[in-house]
Parts: sequence; C-alpha cells; structure tokens
Amino acid sequence: MDYAHIPQHLNAVIFSIGPMEVRWYGLMYVVAFSVVYYLALYRIKTEKFAYAKEVIADFMFWAIIGILVGGRLGYVLFYNLPVFLSDPLRIVLPFTLSGGFQYTGIFGMSYHGGAIGLLLATLLFCRRRKLNFWQVVDFFCPIIPLGYTFGRLGNFINGELWGRVTSMPWGMYFPLDSTNQLRHPSQLYEAFFEGIVLFVILWNLRKKSRFDGFLLSAYLIGYGAIRFFIEFFREPDPQLGFIAGPFTMGQVLCFVMILGGIIVFYQRKQKGNVWRHN
Repeated sequence: MDYAHIPQHLNAVIFSIGPMEVRWYGLMYVVAFSVVYYLALYRIKTEKFAYAKEVIADFMFWAIIGILVGGRLGYVLFYNLPVFLSDPLRIVLPFTLSGGFQYTGIFGMSYHGGAIGLLLATLLFCRRRKLNFWQVVDFFCPIIPLGYTFGRLGNFINGELWGRVTSMPWGMYFPLDSTNQLRHPSQLYEAFFEGIVLFVILWNLRKKSRFDGFLLSAYLIGYGAIRFFIEFFREPDPQLGFIAGPFTMGQVLCFVMILGGIIVFYQRKQKGNVWRHN
C-alpha cells in the first residue's frame, strides 16, 4: 500500500441529494458530541455524581451551540477578519447559490473560539441550573479530548489543514494542495496527541483532582502545550502565515491558553485552599 496517496482515495462526501452533500466532516461532529454525551452518562452511572441524565442532555444542547457559535466567530476574529469585514454576510452564509449551491471556501472554525464559546455556554448553563461552574467543567474536561479526536479525523478526510512539507516516509499528498508536495498528516498527529493521549492523561487524573478547577487547568495547559508543539508540523494558515517570528496564530493562542491554565490553577488552589480527598 502506498501510504503517500491515502488521502487521494478518501471521498469527503458520504452521499448527495441533488446539490446538497452529506460529508464525513459533519458526521464526525455528530460522533464527537455523541461520544462526549455517553461518556458523561457513564461517569454519572459509575462515579459519585448527582447530575441527572436530563441535566447532561440539556448541557449538551448548550455546549453544541457554544462550540459552533464560538468556533465560527473565533475563526472570523482570529483568522480572516479583513475578508469578513468586507462581506459580513459570509459569517453566517458561507455559500453561494449562483450556479448551484456552492461552498465559498471560507466556512472556517476555530478550536480556540469554540473553547471560549463552550466555557461561556457552560457559565450561562450553570447560572440557569444553579450549578457549580468549576465542578461542571471538571466533570467534562476528562471527556472532551476523546470527542475532539473525531473532529481532526474529519479534517483528515476532508483533506484540509494539512502539515508542512516533509520527506518522511509517512508523508502524504493532499488533493486540495495546489503545490502537490509531500506533507505531514498533521491532522492525524492532532487526533492522536490532542485527542487520545490527552484523554488518557485526564481520564486517569479525574479521581485525583484536589480542588475544583484542577482538571480545567490541566486541560488548558495540556492541550495548549501539545497543540503548540504540533503546530511546528502544521502548515500555517495561508492568509496569515507566521505572525510572531516562527510562531503561528495557533501557537500564540495556545500560549494564551497555557497562561490561562496556570492562572486558573493557582487562583483555584489558593481560593479557600479547598482540597478534596478521594
């Protein structure tokens, strides 16, 4: 098998109905949210949590809205602001009907924007339900990375967000790459390290949390550090390139994420010095 040509044989479209297409990328989102939902149900069933199944289902609705809205606005603000300022309608309508229902090519989503949206949605949800915000985020943080794995697999199948040019034997050609160069499959690196590896770490830490907010800080620092390193293998966004010396926008945002995790850790640890013993 010629591993360098695998992406060329992957069809991003599952099936089409007229001009409408159902893509693997969208299905991966469904799988990701489903994985998080059922792992949350597993936790309330096997661990000592008082959350009802209905609360989990309600939270998932809020989370989906927060991630989608935050991810979209994050992409607009962090990655393509000039384009959207010139045509704001593209923020919510990234398609054109001229010559058929066609994608304009800039329906981007930002992970960091999605994370901010999720945190804000969680805060609003907790206020409405009168729940402890820090306990709720710590409940979900060990679960989220596994769901995130499927999002990166969706990027891989879509043949987008590829890596930098490489001569490694596992390098791949991506059909949408106009330069047709051998590249790192950075989507798979992210799926494994940001998804599976981080999930294993946080899942094993979930019963060792010593104060509310500990797992959130671990997630922010862990994801930020892993993504910062993998960005050295990922091709910078063409409209931005490198924005701070050798660093990309993703790395700058990850640095802020790590800093935020450190702040959360020390503030939550010092606030009342509440330590739990499991």
